[in-house]
Amino acid sequence: MSSLSKHAAALLLTAITGLAMVPAHSAQPKATGDLPGRKVSMLGGKFTFTLPKGFTVTALPAGDAAQGTAGASGMMYSNATTKTVVITAENTILDGANVKDDDGAFLDATMADFAAQRTKALPDARILSEKSLTLESTGLGLRQLDTSATQGGGPTLDTTLLGASGTRMAVVQIISRASDKSGHEALVKQIAGGQSSSGK
Repeated sequence: MSSLSKHAAALLLTAITGLAMVPAHSAQPKATGDLPGRKVSMLGGKFTFTLPKGFTVTALPAGDAAQGTAGASGMMYSNATTKTVVITAENTILDGANVKDDDGAFLDATMADFAAQRTKALPDARILSEKSLTLESTGLGLRQLDTSATQGGGPTLDTTLLGASGTRMAVVQIISRASDKSGHEALVKQIAGGQSSSGK
């Protein structure tokens, strides 16, 4: 595994640390129903989606140079009614590397490293499925990893989406209660909509 891929995976792990601050299971109920849907744009507009109504937004801490994530930026969207969390983050790829919009080798290696680190960090983490996606509107390649684990006080379903373009990479993680499988799948479809896919 190249140092480039390992650095990219480090961004993913940094992004999801926000889950510890507002875990899906402990989100406090608030009057979020009237909050408008939120449009999210990543990688210069090549990966865009709109979250449904009811999500509040919090900026994640800036990247840490000591951890190799200087320049990383991210947001956490949480819905206290459904107890769902969506984390988005972007960073510059290490050493000024430049990747294609659908760079299979880079995406596969990075996601494989992330999956290995995730199952190591969460002892009961289980990989449910892996998919390769291509956004029909922009041709951007994505990798999707679906897992289950106990975190934040209870069982969760977790979907991680990874994409990269030029010198930037982006990650989106969707975390829901395990009991809300239909809601989780609907949100993932909304975020990764307009794509063709192949699964493992």
